[in-house]
Amino acid sequence: MFKEDSDAFRFEWSHLGDIQLGRPNLGATTSVAIYRLMQFTLRDAAIKHTDPEIAARIFYDAGYNSGRALYENMIAPVADFNALVKKLQKVLLDFNVGILRIEEADLENLRFTLTVSEDLDCSGLPLHEEAICTFDEGLIAGVLDTFTGARFKVQEVDCWCTGDRVCRFTAEVIHA
Repeated sequence: MFKEDSDAFRFEWSHLGDIQLGRPNLGATTSVAIYRLMQFTLRDAAIKHTDPEIAARIFYDAGYNSGRALYENMIAPVADFNALVKKLQKVLLDFNVGILRIEEADLENLRFTLTVSEDLDCSGLPLHEEAICTFDEGLIAGVLDTFTGARFKVQEVDCWCTGDRVCRFTAEVIHA
């Protein structure tokens, strides 16, 4: 599952295993602190072995792959954008990832502005000079790409770490 060389993503939903069987006493949840411990030490290791730009790309790609898998296994099928948003909001809330809101939706041109409050990746962190929710950018792109069949560019424009109290993302379709 993890040792083969590949230039393609190999993740499958079944790789998550049978959590109920494996954790009958502890269950499917853990603390935000432990999640962030894994995330930030993994980010540090990626930067140490590559550089900040490549590490950010790795986190974006991981988020993208997660977004596609999330859509295919927990959201689909949905008939329209409103149904997509409703199901995605529920999934993110049910898993305590964050509270999703759509601020703007231009369905004709496939441009969106959305926010995630109480974001798992950054809410409550001290101020930094940079937005850090690269994984979230990829996740949102993966969900939108899989739903629409188009390719999206997603960028975090506001972040808790830069002084905002929500993470704000723009998403727009990339025209070939």
